[in-house]
Amino acid sequence: VLDFYNERRRQLQNASPNRAHLDLAEFEKLWDVHIITQNVDDLHERAGSKKVLHLHGELLSVRSSLDEELRYHWTRDLKIGDLAEDGSQLRPDIVWFGEAVPNLILAEELCRQADAMLVVGTSLQVYPAAGLIFSAPKESIMLYVDPHAEQNMLKMNSREFQFFNVPATEGVKQALEYLLK
Repeated sequence: VLDFYNERRRQLQNASPNRAHLDLAEFEKLWDVHIITQNVDDLHERAGSKKVLHLHGELLSVRSSLDEELRYHWTRDLKIGDLAEDGSQLRPDIVWFGEAVPNLILAEELCRQADAMLVVGTSLQVYPAAGLIFSAPKESIMLYVDPHAEQNMLKMNSREFQFFNVPATEGVKQALEYLLK
């Protein structure tokens, strides 16, 4: 497991924010934008976004295996014997299957305050994150960017959305322009 995440951490060094990351960061100049992401990379932050909530943890963070509050910024390989200050083995600060999503309550609260919600690049099939759309107020403007947005939403039988059936690199800009109108 450590080797797997060490390799992901090394790969992240060669990754760059895409057009969607940059467009979202640019939008912060106009509105109070909070990004809730299932991604564990730092591409939103590198694009310039200031308020990013990582639901499933962060690749550049490790934590104590006993006390999840003991977290450390980490850019190098993590090895057996790397210990937290409580003496426990450090582990990737990633939410694994079967573990609680510690930022879920904060994410729900942010969604409850949303005037608009932009859902990007997800099938809306992974819970509990997919359920966040139900936390937004009924009067919120709901936008969904994904090549299969309308098809995915049919499975949900839920709220009214403005669909952008294109990749995030095109659709985020289109959705933000829609909001500006």
